[in-house]
Amino acid sequence: MDRMIYTALTGMDAAMNRQRAVASNLANASTPGFRAETFSTGNFHVSGESLNVRGLAQGAVRGADMTAAATTHTGRPLDIALSGNALMAVQAADGSEAYTRRGDLTVDVTGRLVNGDGLAVMGEAGPLALPPGWQVTIGTDGSVFAADPAAPDVPAELAGRIKLANPAGSALVKDLDNQLRVPDGGILPMDVTATLVTGALEQSNVDTAGTLVAMIDAQRGFERRTKLISTAEQLDQASARLMSLS
Repeated sequence: MDRMIYTALTGMDAAMNRQRAVASNLANASTPGFRAETFSTGNFHVSGESLNVRGLAQGAVRGADMTAAATTHTGRPLDIALSGNALMAVQAADGSEAYTRRGDLTVDVTGRLVNGDGLAVMGEAGPLALPPGWQVTIGTDGSVFAADPAAPDVPAELAGRIKLANPAGSALVKDLDNQLRVPDGGILPMDVTATLVTGALEQSNVDTAGTLVAMIDAQRGFERRTKLISTAEQLDQASARLMSLS
């Protein structure tokens, strides 16, 4: 009976992980540029001297759905929507380089260009820094210009260029902070042909209705595995009764 119990237990764990992933998708249904997490469950066997007859389940987030989402025009000069498959490089909380499609940009009090997650936008030579209080505009190729409002006759200065990368042919993983990364600390090269649209935001690609259905299915899967453990207990008790008769 222990084989059934452990198989059901690992299935319950996989179902709980699936519920977490679905809940994360649902919570980010309105987050600009969010990419829905993809979840899959596989099977593995316990290795040892005996036969590998105990099949266990293992479920985890395997990546992100990179399907493009709808674009909404906002009119804000610092809102950007990336074209095609381009990704924007940002500096993650741990200092590493990560990638995102979230383009609701602002300039913080220190002059850093940051997105809605508060992560600094990367340029060709590191995080982009701008003079505080200056007017910032962004070109379709990712060029960032800054103009001194105290000198309206002086042309805007080129402050840098947003690092846009194309992930084609590269493996990407999605971490718990919802940022995309290249495995083993790798980085994507800058794509000089990538473009963006200013004054617009790409929405989340989460299908709300489908995600709600997936949440219900994950909950029912957890309940089915709970019943398997209960069934195993009943079979164990019935076997004990038969042994007592002998």
